[in-house]
Amino acid sequence: MDEQVLRSLIKWPNVPHCFGWLALDRRGQWRMRDEYAQANQLPGNVIQHAALNEFIGRNYAHDSLGRYFFQNGPQRVFVTLDATPWIARMMPSEGGYRLLTQCGTEMKPHSALSDEKGNIYITGLISQSLSDQIDGTAFTKTESLSVALLHDHDLDLFSEQSKVQEDACSFKGSWQWGGKDMPIEPIHSAELSHRFHFIKAPSN
Repeated sequence: MDEQVLRSLIKWPNVPHCFGWLALDRRGQWRMRDEYAQANQLPGNVIQHAALNEFIGRNYAHDSLGRYFFQNGPQRVFVTLDATPWIARMMPSEGGYRLLTQCGTEMKPHSALSDEKGNIYITGLISQSLSDQIDGTAFTKTESLSVALLHDHDLDLFSEQSKVQEDACSFKGSWQWGGKDMPIEPIHSAELSHRFHFIKAPSN
């Protein structure tokens, strides 16, 4: 969390929250949703400004209710999630790959999940900022378990690293990551938000 953001919270602690205007899509892009986009259930415009994207990423956090938001100075802008709070990419690194979120933070994977639509999700530890519900100006940085949708550009690479057993009722297997076999298990997409404690469309 940026120091200037924390200072503005102390100076103006009671600025009204904002809902519906910012979204995170399935490819890890932040989207601005104006009144027309919200009224017509449109995805909104992708934010192209690199510095603004980085600012959002540095000040992305969640509260104990499972609502994710961008702390924009004193204002809390809650994020509508197309899929999950995090979108993961497999990025080449020395000796292999790293998993990075849309905020550029590293994810330490524990397992993978596959849903009824063929989406792949990675579960693991991510460093996150958690808002204190009693004192809205207080944030705690924690490394906690969460879930990230794997970017569709990385599905072929994931497939190359995986062995699966598929039949009419199940989808299980294993995934090679960092020299370790990690489990792949089935999940229904509707279960994700409850299991990993996040709200896809926060509202006031």
